[in-house]
Amino acid sequence: MKLVNKTDVEKNVVELEISVPADEFEVAVQASYRKNVKKVNVPGFRKGKAPRKIVEKMYGEGFFWNDAVDALYPAAYEAAVKEAGIVPVNRADIEITEIAADKGFTFKAKVTVKPEVSVKEYKGLKVERPSTDVTDEDINNELAGYQRRNSRMIDVDDRAAEMGDSVTFDFEGFTDGVAFEGGKGNDYQLKLGSGQFIPGFEEQIVGKKIDEEFTVNVTFPEEYHAEDLKGKPAEFKCCIHKIQKEELPELDDEFVKDVSDFDTLADFKADLQKKIAERKEAEADRTVSDKLAEAIADLVEADIPQCMFDNEINANLNDFAQRMASQGMNMEQYMQITGTKIDDLRNMFAGRAQVEVRLRLALEKIAELEGIVISEDEVNAEYEKFSKEMQVPVERIKNDDVTENIMKELANNKAFECVKAHAEMTAPGAKKAPAKKPAAKKAPAKKAEAAEETAPAKKAPAKKPAAKKAPAKKAEATEEKAPAAKKAPAKKPAAKKPAAKKTETKKDAE
Repeated sequence: MKLVNKTDVEKNVVELEISVPADEFEVAVQASYRKNVKKVNVPGFRKGKAPRKIVEKMYGEGFFWNDAVDALYPAAYEAAVKEAGIVPVNRADIEITEIAADKGFTFKAKVTVKPEVSVKEYKGLKVERPSTDVTDEDINNELAGYQRRNSRMIDVDDRAAEMGDSVTFDFEGFTDGVAFEGGKGNDYQLKLGSGQFIPGFEEQIVGKKIDEEFTVNVTFPEEYHAEDLKGKPAEFKCCIHKIQKEELPELDDEFVKDVSDFDTLADFKADLQKKIAERKEAEADRTVSDKLAEAIADLVEADIPQCMFDNEINANLNDFAQRMASQGMNMEQYMQITGTKIDDLRNMFAGRAQVEVRLRLALEKIAELEGIVISEDEVNAEYEKFSKEMQVPVERIKNDDVTENIMKELANNKAFECVKAHAEMTAPGAKKAPAKKPAAKKAPAKKAEAAEETAPAKKAPAKKPAAKKAPAKKAEATEEKAPAAKKAPAKKPAAKKPAAKKTETKKDAE
């Protein structure tokens, strides 16, 4: 392989001209012949036994060239990238410019590269740390939760339904006087005030008594998931069969003995205070890390290629699809149930992609400025973690690409901790200096088809060491019982993109 020429085509776009000599090309062509000759029928020869020269005479000299080029250009491209000292952030566009048996072949690789990045004044950032004080209200709310979990439902027959009651009722929905499909329910249980049904429905049940027949008039929201009901007025004929209210247990020592290992309410409260304080400290740490990550991302001065944001969105989409699949739901089902489209999902991830790309670039630059070095022992420790998590020997997962990604991730984590160590934590409500406006304008996320992530480096999370994945929490994704039910917004997943280093290309070889 020889890097013939390197040309800056435009901002952050480089074109490499790369040649592969004839001797290497011949070896690859011969290998292609051995692999493909069994598929070729040549009169007078048994299948797979025709000499290469005969096959080439019959089908053309370049019959085996495509496979030979496919076998050679990836390694040639990677070697040229290293020699040129560039860091690709997207797929390379490959064009074969010359090919001949006695010359080998030459190709051009046009690729978007990592931009030049400047990060200034990253030490001394001001970040507000939330209060971790435990109030009486915090403790009372915690106690109330224990009461609710140990409550019981009491039948009510001497009054009308009130907000907070649980009612069992029948309903049937009509639009334009005609019953619509899926709009009927019998012995349906609903807690009034839960917001389970569309706005205005539950409020009209309040004041109604058992066996009382009544009509609820509502209008379906414009964003309702059923196309034929969006924005339409409807009436539901209803009848209540049962009204129940929640009865909370008395908050005393006997209750405490039933729900905990403590004998007195005072001891239980003291334990709750300790646990709430620990929880608030952990939440405050996460909030500080999130705010600091955004502040660091805003410090980046660079002309960031749009493809880096698109790739980040695609990676988040792929992770989201995998999380849905682990819960037994594909993307088509998810979008149908939630009434979303692929562009809605891309827009959902666009803001996060902006921060993540800018943060990663900033941390890589800070690691460089701080002279952060990752030792072999640190890398090996990460491999041991991966080995235990994946339950496979280290030798099966250890390779140069993974090692490179581990080193980058650990360096970025150390860069983040460096910034955090020099940050100034302010108390809630403290007067803060105006935020520094980032020099580089954030580009809006471009609509693009979902594609495989091809950036060469693995994303490094800012807040915790090296790529330890938490198992996805199983979501309760169930279809609504009645079309009057309001759909719940989807949880925003914490996605982590794969570290695969890959270059996809197109070529034109005769």
